Amino acid sequence: MRFLLPFLLTLFSGIIHATPHPQPQPIKIKVVVVTMFEIGEDEGDKPGEFQMWKERENINTRYPFPQGFHDLYVNEQKGLLTMVTGMGTARASAAILGLGLDPRFDLTQAYWLVAGIAGIDPQDGTIGSAVWADYLIDGDLAHQIDAREIPADWSTGYFPLFETSPYARAPAQQPVTANNGEMYQLNPQLVNWAANLTKNIALNDTQAMQALRSRYTGYPKALGKPAVLIGSQLAASTFWHGKLLNRWANDWTSYWTNGAGNFMTSGMEDTGSYQAMLYLDNAGKADKDRFMVLRTASNFTMQPPGLSAAENLAMESSTTGYAGMTPSLEAAHKVGSKVVHTLIDNWDKYQNQIPD
Repeated sequence: MRFLLPFLLTLFSGIIHATPHPQPQPIKIKVVVVTMFEIGEDEGDKPGEFQMWKERENINTRYPFPQGFHDLYVNEQKGLLTMVTGMGTARASAAILGLGLDPRFDLTQAYWLVAGIAGIDPQDGTIGSAVWADYLIDGDLAHQIDAREIPADWSTGYFPLFETSPYARAPAQQPVTANNGEMYQLNPQLVNWAANLTKNIALNDTQAMQALRSRYTGYPKALGKPAVLIGSQLAASTFWHGKLLNRWANDWTSYWTNGAGNFMTSGMEDTGSYQAMLYLDNAGKADKDRFMVLRTASNFTMQPPGLSAAENLAMESSTTGYAGMTPSLEAAHKVGSKVVHTLIDNWDKYQNQIPD
């Protein structure tokens, strides 16, 4: 018996230690705010896209996020999570997929709000404006021929993948299909609800913004005041600029949306972000129909009369920066937080029913 007792104690000890510890319940997230960059520190200095959200929404609980660009911050009481994906399509897509697969969070009913700055087409709006995206168009999936070798009868040397010339198919006669992520349409019901909810918000306007937009003679909408709008967002990792590329962006958007979309803002990440959402939706980890993109205009996508594209780009890239930078960051929070607060404050309704 004295030999059997130590054996039994060892056996029971092994069984006890082999019993798995109960896993904590994942935190239920109601809204995810997606930003792409921060300039310096997360608070207390010159702000990027993330800082105003962190400071103003009391988002102070930090979660390490080694599988992404930047640690996560959560207001657990509100169910609000904020992230910084890093700039560019690749980082954004990887970060959002990494978050969606993170077992610490339940994102199955979360609403996603991308809130970032962009360039704006002066034919459609002005700096400081906030634009809810209806379509996301990818500007990177393409063929390209050097400008010095473009055939004389072509409008551009940058044309759709698997075509042999620019816009060979007329959408009105043969609708094009975006099979490779060239275009996504966001949930029209949610887009329209967000736009109607925020359309009367007064946006910041400064003397510097007024001085810049006054140069855009011949562009009535560029000369107007900042407003909340709906338009299509073109995502491309190349920071393009100028009148000719602005024309390309409009043609590209019209082509891939079969004439339904109107190019209005230019950013980098959004088609990659939404591609990650599609995979998460397929896996039952997120709901793609709860994804929103709000882009606020820090600059124009083309030069004003009297300047070349190169001259205008050099001025924007100087130490003075964009006249609409800070107002556009303010607009992203001011407009975006209205939607965030409405969803959280009415969670008993919107948890199971997308706003209409």
